Amino acid sequence: MGAAGLTGTVAVGAASGTPAAGSGDGPVAFHGVHQAGILTRQQRFGGFAAFDVLARDRDGLAALLKKLSVRCRTLTAGVTPLDPDVAAVRGPEDRLTITVGVGASLFDGRYGLAGARPPGLVPMPEFPGDRLEPGSCHGDLSVQVCAQHPDAVLHVVRDLARETSGLLRTRWRADGFLNPPRPEGAPRSFVGFKDGTAHPDTASEREMDRLVWVGPEGPGWARGGSYQVLRTIRLRAEAWDRVPLGEQERIFGRRKSTGAPLDGRKESDLPDYRRDPEGRVTPLDSHIRRANPRTPGSEDSVLLRRSYNIDRGLAPDGTLDVGLVFCCYQRDIARQFATVQKRLEGERFADFSTTTGGGYFLALPGVTGASDWYGSTLLGS
Repeated sequence: MGAAGLTGTVAVGAASGTPAAGSGDGPVAFHGVHQAGILTRQQRFGGFAAFDVLARDRDGLAALLKKLSVRCRTLTAGVTPLDPDVAAVRGPEDRLTITVGVGASLFDGRYGLAGARPPGLVPMPEFPGDRLEPGSCHGDLSVQVCAQHPDAVLHVVRDLARETSGLLRTRWRADGFLNPPRPEGAPRSFVGFKDGTAHPDTASEREMDRLVWVGPEGPGWARGGSYQVLRTIRLRAEAWDRVPLGEQERIFGRRKSTGAPLDGRKESDLPDYRRDPEGRVTPLDSHIRRANPRTPGSEDSVLLRRSYNIDRGLAPDGTLDVGLVFCCYQRDIARQFATVQKRLEGERFADFSTTTGGGYFLALPGVTGASDWYGSTLLGS
């Protein structure tokens, strides 16, 4: 099954006035009502990991989350992990962000949190076309690390593993990167199409409250957080490469060269499906039309994407093991991601992509000051 909005029709990226991925300078603020790494301009490299919590009781869980907060506060301030002798030496800015989330399994009763689980936080189901590998799904905690350079991502993963030894066990992990725009606009995915062409207005507090941040429908401790969906998707690259260009464009609904919709001229043009009700120009089963049909009410399912390409070399059968770490944030998984995913059932691109892992998580509210810590509102609930 294809990822929701794989070509970025409901994404966050470099188009529509948002600064290009990776631009900006200086460290990203760690403290705030919301965690960094959600609305932050997308850095060039991203790492995603899910963990099982090994803490014995609620006090142990609190100690773990406090330790994570201290380390993440230190690392995002610019201290080079594992290399204290180099910490004072100025180097290339990494704009490091670390975003921590909790999975449904953390509320299973071990820590007295069963009654605090938000109704929208459930294990990720297997959608039609998925081939989920149990060892690559779900988890008690998720950690997203984004930076300008791949070594910074790996150093953070190593540092947190060392600092939480005995308290966390890695369940699965995937690292990714952004390809260059070529020549401008949104970057391109491994299928060659622009990825991140349109997205909600991240500068609008009203829009972010509507689409991204948990509202009053959730428990009080979750306010300021956001539901995170992670999906590791493998692309059948060799089969895709045998598809003629014109057919690829009809499958996606965009021009490969410019990123423009099939009825438009520029990447930023919006498709007008009202003038094409039978799908003669943009097929009814094309990816962008299924992902966002632009019908009354479909604007409620728009979500915020932070996806990365992955290249893991060769699969056991000798084919390329490339694809996408699909990541999106939203206020309501059922209303947004799951609705888009259901619309994508039967899309033609499903023949060329398979989801093998991932999970649903809730990115915790932000750490508001030096005395605050991840999950303080949860464990105090």
